[in-house]
Amino acid sequence: MDFREFAHAKAIELGQDVVRMTTAAGSGHPSSALSILHLVVTLMYDVMRWDPRDPWDAGADRLVLSEGHAVPAVYAAYADLGGLVGRDRHAARPLTKADLATLREASSVLDGHPNPAEGFPFFDAATGSLGQGLSVGAGLGLAARLRGSDRRVYVLIGDGESREGQIWEAMDLIRDYNLTHVVAIFNCNGQGQADHVSPQQSAESVAAKAAAFGFQAVTVDGHDPAAIRAALTDPAGRTRPLALIARTQKGWGCKSLQDQSNHGKPVPPDKLEAVMAELEATAAGLGVARGSKERATPRKPVSLPPLAGKAATPVDFAKAVAEAGLTAVVEKGKLSTRRAYGVALLAIGGADERVVALDGDVSNSTYADLFRKKYPDRFVECKIAEQNMVSTAAGMAAAGFIPFVSSFAKFLARAYDQVEMAQITRANIKLTGSHAGISLAADGPSQMSLHDVAYFRAASEADNGFGRPVCVSFHPSDAVAAYHCAWLMAGHDGMCYLRTHRADVPLLYKPTTRFEIGGSQVLETGEAATIVTAGYMVHVCREAVQLLAGDGIRCTLIDAYSFPMRAEPILAAARRTGNRVLCVEDNYVGGLGGAVAEAAALHGGIRVESMTCRRVPKSARTPEEMMIAAGLSPADIAGRIRRLIG
Repeated sequence: MDFREFAHAKAIELGQDVVRMTTAAGSGHPSSALSILHLVVTLMYDVMRWDPRDPWDAGADRLVLSEGHAVPAVYAAYADLGGLVGRDRHAARPLTKADLATLREASSVLDGHPNPAEGFPFFDAATGSLGQGLSVGAGLGLAARLRGSDRRVYVLIGDGESREGQIWEAMDLIRDYNLTHVVAIFNCNGQGQADHVSPQQSAESVAAKAAAFGFQAVTVDGHDPAAIRAALTDPAGRTRPLALIARTQKGWGCKSLQDQSNHGKPVPPDKLEAVMAELEATAAGLGVARGSKERATPRKPVSLPPLAGKAATPVDFAKAVAEAGLTAVVEKGKLSTRRAYGVALLAIGGADERVVALDGDVSNSTYADLFRKKYPDRFVECKIAEQNMVSTAAGMAAAGFIPFVSSFAKFLARAYDQVEMAQITRANIKLTGSHAGISLAADGPSQMSLHDVAYFRAASEADNGFGRPVCVSFHPSDAVAAYHCAWLMAGHDGMCYLRTHRADVPLLYKPTTRFEIGGSQVLETGEAATIVTAGYMVHVCREAVQLLAGDGIRCTLIDAYSFPMRAEPILAAARRTGNRVLCVEDNYVGGLGGAVAEAAALHGGIRVESMTCRRVPKSARTPEEMMIAAGLSPADIAGRIRRLIG
């Protein structure tokens, strides 16, 4: 049996599996899965170098299914090949054809869309929110280059999702770094969910765009396995990345599934046999002998061990500052938290070679440029494309690296979807949002970030399924705290977010001060009320505390710098101050004040009030002017305390 006949026969067999499993699940996208069958068969049975018995091999070729709803096709092939599944590789087992009937069950490893964290290690990232897979592939490609591996990365993209701008952000990055081992495969079946795709997403248009982006664009019949195989066979000395545009038929092999109204609709049980018969008729029309036991064994990869490394011991603060050339600055007693992040990143990069840094054209403001200058090979300049940057980091994390991603906090907000998909993946990435909060002042609200505290705090309150928070977040108030929080991020297995500020602020802490996830620091003690704050507002609240002290009103001041917040020390302080708490923040509601209020409500008897940014801000010349305009000046805070204590 030649490859053409084998691939057609296998496509029919897997197509029947696809239809059966989606019918058993009562949901799914069989028509989309049928359209990619020949691409999947050619890749998984012939072109890719991988071992179904070791899907974790760091040298194996990878398939990223950006068109995540078509995943039943991959599940069917993986079960046929006996690929291992399981959340623990030491207790993994082969996936069987019988397992396909568990598609989308709560206890199944076969999620509705690709999700490696639930026990399907063939994939590297959760996909399904369309447009993100090629960025993940770029990250895997960058990681392979760093390791000197010749692994290839194949990314299967839907034509409808190619409308997403992130696809083209990724194409730019792949061409920037000339990742010739990353292959973009566009499945052009011409149909979206509600209707046919736009002419702008036709095979001709996609091919023209790919060529304009500097790719070698090759168009093939997506149901001709020999043509697919020939196009994917690397010629010697390829100088440009490959974009394969595959013309396919949605619902291939089953005429009854080929109308656009069939998107996301499984075959009803009473129609199942008729659809099976349609696939058999397609096989007969192709002259394919059914029932053959011939199997193809994927080619083995050049095996590569996992990336080795362990959390490094933090470098002394003064030593790290000296390495960054900032000793004279620190000796003046002031340093911004954004600059302290750069100091920490440089030190962390020197201690752990798994650390890589990604930035979006603002490294001279986030101070990631300290790392870039020292370790240029481990720095990825993503330019102004934050969505692509976050997903690229997820790909690098899947390959064992520890990506630190930085940009303005406001710019990271446009990548919150990508952040959430990385959380579903359980990607070990570290995010730093600089220039956060209203203290930015002069640049105005388009450059501030006022939703981020609530957004990341929400993720900190959920378990990621492995006994850790979905995302740990930090909001340091001075350079020492920012430095130590960055090291905490490096040592934590899971996503973290660090919120930093533009303004230089006084150093509050000794370099040896201990910080921890969920921790807080008591900066002042008093009996009148407890003020809980974080970040830049710690300095504003200190001024308020001093104003109150002049009138004989002494307050406790707590720097609650991390979520998930350990509430007991704060509640204990509240009980010592007449059960009166005021939370002060430079962002919108839902952050620190919400966390303290929820904890207090569980215990009862504690009054929690909150001061936050309550209107859309505008520019102001200085942070002090901004605080007055927002009603968050030291005088405003002191006045609120006076009212709180009566």
